[in-house]
Amino acid sequence: MKAAIFRGAGNVVVEERPNPVIQEPTDAIVRIVRACVCGSDLWYYRGIAPHPSGPIGHEFIGFVEEVGPEVKTIKRGDFVIAPFAISDGACPHCRAGFHTACVRGGFFGQGVEGVAGQAELARVPLADGTLMAVPGAPFSDEILASLLTLSDVMGTGYHAAVSAEVKAGDTVAVVGDGAVGLCAILAARLLGAGRIIILSRHPKRQELARQFGATDIVAERGDAAVKAVLSLTDNVGADAVLECVGTNEANQTAFAIARPGAIVGRVGVPHEVEIPAETTFYRNIGLRGGPAPVRAYLPQLVEAVLSGQINPGRVFDFTTDLDHIADAYAAMDQRRAIKSLLIIGQ
Repeated sequence: MKAAIFRGAGNVVVEERPNPVIQEPTDAIVRIVRACVCGSDLWYYRGIAPHPSGPIGHEFIGFVEEVGPEVKTIKRGDFVIAPFAISDGACPHCRAGFHTACVRGGFFGQGVEGVAGQAELARVPLADGTLMAVPGAPFSDEILASLLTLSDVMGTGYHAAVSAEVKAGDTVAVVGDGAVGLCAILAARLLGAGRIIILSRHPKRQELARQFGATDIVAERGDAAVKAVLSLTDNVGADAVLECVGTNEANQTAFAIARPGAIVGRVGVPHEVEIPAETTFYRNIGLRGGPAPVRAYLPQLVEAVLSGQINPGRVFDFTTDLDHIADAYAAMDQRRAIKSLLIIGQ
């Protein structure tokens, strides 16, 4: 099979690799039809975070080709969504809704041979707990794109909103206009937010943010962004803040624009972030979030996609195939694309 292989900063190539095979009785083999590049993959691509040389990618959907003898709920031929985290669905953490902390689990795309999403085939450990079968295939290209976002970015944006306890009528601020931030707008709208402010400097992303439900755009950064949000909210601040970047500046801004008593829902992978302990303490600002337990959110998000409530697949604005994986990474790295879609099969 063909698979994307990380060879170091700025170097992702396509190589022929052996087809994955069932190794454990709880495994499944999935034939991937759609995959994509994640913003978190860019941390590796840019050399900011380490990644082992080898297979990469953690967002994919496809059809089950084979299952191990102990797989009970997933069967050959099922169309499935693979969340970026592997989980058994049965441990105490999974039962509590935090599948990303599964005691038996792990993550796709960490260099393990055959367990990555930017490839033609993938081995899925703990298939019953990890995969979600979606009846109704074949789906249109538009629906496939939206279902693909549920493997990570839409579920991550939703996790930011849930973590921040967005309620009906709330004023919500979203820090970050990447695919996760844009999906966080959809999530806030799903949860009933009355006003959604997005911090964005890019006209193309601003336009999509408006279409997704943003009511206000703040193009400033740093202290100027804080002043702009406070001005929009009569110096109160946002009832909930969704931090979808991971840099220190984004986090400082998120805490500064939160009203007293608000919660910052943080899903941007933190890089050298310092939490302002004293200022958050005296303003009673809360912090929740982390790697999104996408599997816990899949039932409601699949329903929202199939019913037409949300169309998060619109975050994909660059489409190519696996042979051109380098172009997919470069387009996002150079901010020519919000998110790159890989058409791998049908």
